[in-house]
Amino acid sequence: MDQPLRLSLALALLWGAAARAEPTPGGRAERTRAVTVNPAEPLPVVRVAQGTMTLLFFPAPIQKKTLTFDESRIRVLDAGELSVIVQAVTDFKEGERHEIGVFFADGRAPSRAAFVLVTDPSEVDTRIDVQRPEPPAAPCPSEAQPRVPQPEDFVLLGYVDKRGVSVVPIKDVEDEAQGLSTTSGLFYRGQGWALVSLKIENHSTKSMWAPREATFTGTRGLSLQARLVVDGEGVIEPGAVGRVLAVVDMPKLSADTFFTLELRGEDGHNLKVPDVRFPKAEMERIQ
Repeated sequence: MDQPLRLSLALALLWGAAARAEPTPGGRAERTRAVTVNPAEPLPVVRVAQGTMTLLFFPAPIQKKTLTFDESRIRVLDAGELSVIVQAVTDFKEGERHEIGVFFADGRAPSRAAFVLVTDPSEVDTRIDVQRPEPPAAPCPSEAQPRVPQPEDFVLLGYVDKRGVSVVPIKDVEDEAQGLSTTSGLFYRGQGWALVSLKIENHSTKSMWAPREATFTGTRGLSLQARLVVDGEGVIEPGAVGRVLAVVDMPKLSADTFFTLELRGEDGHNLKVPDVRFPKAEMERIQ
């Protein structure tokens, strides 16, 4: 048994004993709970307090370097292969909420565990057993496995018609305030769909960038929510370059020819790409 796993088991036993302890000096009852992380549901709430350690125990190894939190309000006392120990710097005020999150190392969905930390006057969590939804049952061997999509599928599904796919370049963007820049931007337009492909460099030397949402906003106010795809593990590490795709389905397109693509990340870390131009030939065809 390797050292990180022995440490995690020791911590688990320690917090099992803590769960049976008397209330804290501040009068808060200590609780041990299990919570499930599910991207389709609100973030689980974890109750923390100054002077009380809270153990987050995970069901699978985590990527410690992807741990994100507000260092001015949250103190991480230890981070192991399967656990994180946190503590509030000071008790949070009523209504004050802070997020902490970390990515799993196994690549299985959900890929990230995130929680909202609050302070409760009567209770504090000393141990949280993190759970993930059960993965879908594996298909029986006799069931046919889906094949890899082929070029002909795009024609059969109507994503490419006789006019093919139009492609236009996108000007590079340098946002010094956000520490992000783009290169090799291309805009693809097919039958009923559009896609922007960007290479984004994270100039930060300390924090990773994790884009979570993408929106196209037209010059006349039209707003289109896009599907966001981040190549790799879903984050761009400090000093690294990652590929980001924003895809939108548009059976009918507005007369707007220019859009601003906004990529929104965690903690207000965003990037705007202006003057994303829809190919003129496509615009004339559908107007």
